[in-house]
Amino acid sequence: MTIQENVPLAPLTTLQVGGAARYFAELRREEDVREAAQFAKARGLPLFVLGGGSNLVVSDSGWPGLALKIAIGGISSPNTNDATGNAVLFSVGAGVNWDDFVAQAVAQNCAGVECLSGIPGSVGGTPVQNVGAYGQEVADTIESVRALDLREDRIVVLPKPACEFRYRSSIFNTTERGRYIILRLNYWLKRGGTPNLKYADLQRHFAARLAEKKTPPSLAEVREAVREIRRSKGMLIVPGDDDCRSAGSFFKNPVLGEAQFKELAARAASKGIEIPSYPALDAQRKVSAAWLVEHSGFSKGYALGAAGISRKHALALINRGDAKASDIVGLKDEIQHGVQEAWGILLEPEPVFVGF
Repeated sequence: MTIQENVPLAPLTTLQVGGAARYFAELRREEDVREAAQFAKARGLPLFVLGGGSNLVVSDSGWPGLALKIAIGGISSPNTNDATGNAVLFSVGAGVNWDDFVAQAVAQNCAGVECLSGIPGSVGGTPVQNVGAYGQEVADTIESVRALDLREDRIVVLPKPACEFRYRSSIFNTTERGRYIILRLNYWLKRGGTPNLKYADLQRHFAARLAEKKTPPSLAEVREAVREIRRSKGMLIVPGDDDCRSAGSFFKNPVLGEAQFKELAARAASKGIEIPSYPALDAQRKVSAAWLVEHSGFSKGYALGAAGISRKHALALINRGDAKASDIVGLKDEIQHGVQEAWGILLEPEPVFVGF
């Protein structure tokens, strides 16, 4: 294990803002993660796990303690668990690039994560906020999480129920925030399973094919469709594309109670506006955060100094070239205030804020 000092964190994030970590280590073995945690504890240093750096805003002052980049690799040969051999268990290291895992699963004709194609970051980051997109979320397939329990200084295996997955949340970012460092995950996928097509964007993409009742799209075709849709919205990391210098979707889709939803509908009706409705949203009275942003005076391409909104997606706040973390936070605050003024809803950010 090598501990480095004063390592800039901005180049290690997709948003590319923020200062340096006082100490930094990139770790490829479980025993090194435990040793690094003991190093921090002995010196009273706060710990922060970087992962893939894709859902992150690092403060301009950086991180005063030890930042860990978990680089544990490996995707195990899948094991089956039923008589037909359809249920397949993948064991994946926390440092594996998420989209690489999805690509391998699809190549092996295993369904369950195809709609999560193109999401940047590492496997270890996916259970923290229960990553989801296009009608799927990782909680649908996670079997267990292997992690270092910092409180008890031992490696534990947490079965799915213990993780308490909810919309964009788990124990890892709520009740037990900071307690665990995720090392490896097990995912149950279905060999030969049919792709998930319940999301509106995918239904539109395959509309003609579905209407003609031709052969349903394959997992590989759905994966490519998701990547193409994400690319069109600036949500796929493409070198040289300024709209990709972001932390992904910056705000969560609000989940409203019945009374709050009726109030929102009444406000919309008074303005002659109809609230968009999709099956994926209707189930929980979930409202499109992108719609709220765009109907509060913040259009795609909106700029506030060195920070801005992507020209392709209203939820992606971007570094326009030389932004600081304070610029991104300033734009976040302005959007939250505008949406609350217009619709009475306070948008909740998705990224993790480090060093603030």
